[in-house]
Amino acid sequence: MTTIQSRVSAAPTYSPIVDLDALESRFAILIDELTSHPFSAEALSKALAGGISEAGTILRSIPIQEGRLLERGIALIADLNPDLVVLTQNVRLPVTKAALELVEKNDPKHYRSLTLDAEIGGRKSYTPDLITVNRKTKLAHVVDVKRSLGSYEVSRINELKSRMLAAALVVPDLLYREHHRLVAEEVCVVILNAENQRSDIAGGVWPLSHLDHLVEVAGAGKVIGLLRERFHARINENWMQARHSLAGLKAARVPAHPSGECASPNQSETPDMGAGLIEENDQPPARGHIRVGFARMPRAGAG
Repeated sequence: MTTIQSRVSAAPTYSPIVDLDALESRFAILIDELTSHPFSAEALSKALAGGISEAGTILRSIPIQEGRLLERGIALIADLNPDLVVLTQNVRLPVTKAALELVEKNDPKHYRSLTLDAEIGGRKSYTPDLITVNRKTKLAHVVDVKRSLGSYEVSRINELKSRMLAAALVVPDLLYREHHRLVAEEVCVVILNAENQRSDIAGGVWPLSHLDHLVEVAGAGKVIGLLRERFHARINENWMQARHSLAGLKAARVPAHPSGECASPNQSETPDMGAGLIEENDQPPARGHIRVGFARMPRAGAG
C-alpha cells in the first residue's frame, strides 16, 4: 500500500516559490483588515466589560474570520503561479437533482466523462471558496477550505463531497461561457483541511500541508500556516491589552478602606473572563472528454 508520505516524496517540485518578503505587506494588510474592527483591543475590552455573553459572541466570530483569512491567503499565493486562473468571487454552481443522483448512485468512472449545462438551474446550489484552472494542463480544482473538520460527522463530509462532485459537472460549461472561454478538460474537487487532521488523500480531503501540490507553488502550505499563526498572535495581543485595560479601570474604581488601604482586588473584581484565547475558441469544448473526480496527488515528472 502506498503511504501518504511516499506519495508526497514522489510528487514533483514546483518552480514558483513563495517569496514571503514579497507577500509581507499584503499579508499585513489582510491581517489588519480582518482583526482591526471585530478583534481590536477596544472592541474586546468593551465585550469583556459587557459580560460573558458579549465576550462569547466575539470569540465565536474568530473561526469565521479565520476562514476568510485562509481563503484570501491561499488566493494570494495561488496568484504566484502564472499558469493558474484563480476565481474567488462567489462563483455559484447549480446542483441539480439529476446531478446529485448521478453522483450518489454511480461509480465515478460512469460519470467522469460527462459535463452538464450550467444554465440548467435548480433550487440547490454550491459556492466553492475558490476555483483554480491551470491553462496549460486544463485541470480545474473546486476547493472548499475548512478551518477544521473536527466537529464534522462522516455523513456530513460525504454529503459535502457529493454536492461538490455534482456541482463540478457544470464547471467546464460555466468556465467557457462566463470566464473568457476558459477550458477545463478535467475537474477535481478537494476539501482543504487547515487542521491537518482527518485527511483522506484519495477521497479528496487534503491537509493544509499539501497546498503546494494544489496551487503548484513551493512553500505554500508552510506560509499559510505562518499566516494563521500571525492572525492568532494579533488577536491574542489585543486580548491581553483589553484585559489589562479592563483591570486598570476596575482598579481605579476600587474604594479605599477606612484605614486608608485599598480593598483587595479579590474582594471587588468580577471573575476573569479568561487568561488567553483558545485557538481555534468560439465553440464550447467537445463533450465526452471531461473528467470529474477527487483531486489526485501529482507525481514526479508530471506537468
